Amino acid sequence: MRKPFIIRFLQATSKQGWIAIAVAAVLTLVLLPALHLLLPAGHPFHVSAYVITLVGKIMCYAIVAVAMDLIWGYTGILSLGHGLFFALGGYAFGMYLMRQIGRDGSYQSDLPDFMVFLDWKALPWYWTGSDSILWVLFLVLTVPALVALVFGFFAFRSRIKGVYFSIITQAMVFAAMLFFFRNETGFGGNNGFTDFKRILGYSITAPETRVALFALTATMLLATLVLGRYLVTSKLGRVLAAIRDAESRVMFIGYNPLYYKLFIWTLSALLCGIAGALYVPQVGIINPGEMSPANSIEIAIWVAVGGRATLIGPVLGAFIVNLAKSLFTVAFPEYWLFFLGALFVGVTLWLPDGVVGLWRKLRDERRQGSAA
Repeated sequence: MRKPFIIRFLQATSKQGWIAIAVAAVLTLVLLPALHLLLPAGHPFHVSAYVITLVGKIMCYAIVAVAMDLIWGYTGILSLGHGLFFALGGYAFGMYLMRQIGRDGSYQSDLPDFMVFLDWKALPWYWTGSDSILWVLFLVLTVPALVALVFGFFAFRSRIKGVYFSIITQAMVFAAMLFFFRNETGFGGNNGFTDFKRILGYSITAPETRVALFALTATMLLATLVLGRYLVTSKLGRVLAAIRDAESRVMFIGYNPLYYKLFIWTLSALLCGIAGALYVPQVGIINPGEMSPANSIEIAIWVAVGGRATLIGPVLGAFIVNLAKSLFTVAFPEYWLFFLGALFVGVTLWLPDGVVGLWRKLRDERRQGSAA
């Protein structure tokens, strides 16, 4: 008798994996928030607002990295345009945050300040309902997914793959960036959205609000990892791996790769949109710079550094690269890009399986040494 999937899923996840998830949940949902809220600023174990914001931001990036791993590591499709889906989710939620400013802006107007400055007389039609949290959450989920669905349908149906697919995704995100830079589009031009005041009626800079967003981001990251594990251990995951390794053989035995690739591509974009929506209230700004091709390339670097097709590897890669970026941009701002390029080249040459691959190799060698 075939076991229910949830039983097979629980059995497929190792004891160490569940322990790691439990430790991460306690650390991000209990310990760090408690150290931030309960201890005074002068206490040696106090966690500052800067650390909460930094870790929250990197966890948003980690969600994007896992989403990229699903499409690249497990399906073999390298996207250099995932920054678009991240930014679309951010802009959708940013519209709500801009409406929450109300008359507290510089011009004391019901319109966002940038619209008053540009002499707009009324909100554009596509801002309708942006003061409703439910409608905006709907946009956060559907806009990135719909853009990915339409783009992916035509790209995959045309059987565009490999480097050609990577190039057109990069062209897509670059075109979107140029579009959002224009003032007449109604999205703030090159300045984007900023100066947020409230979220759901609460001050966006209050420690309790900051911790709530931090905990929500941590929960979403853990849920994304569990969802990813669910998918890759299922029949769908095996089909995706087969498409990655030998797509023509998959077609020969009767599967249509189009719908499998389209599903995981759209799901990946949806996860990026959620990450973008969580990112904006924590960082306090969203502008077209988030759509730059360099940002999308950096997402691929996180996955490569951590280890493709591992799920946890992209999370580690996002933390390693972004923590290093925070340190290097302060200590050696003019050399950061050189460091990032050297990191990518070094991983490609000496760590093709990333940090997780290196750890597995060392673990296997130690076991072989113990057995001998």
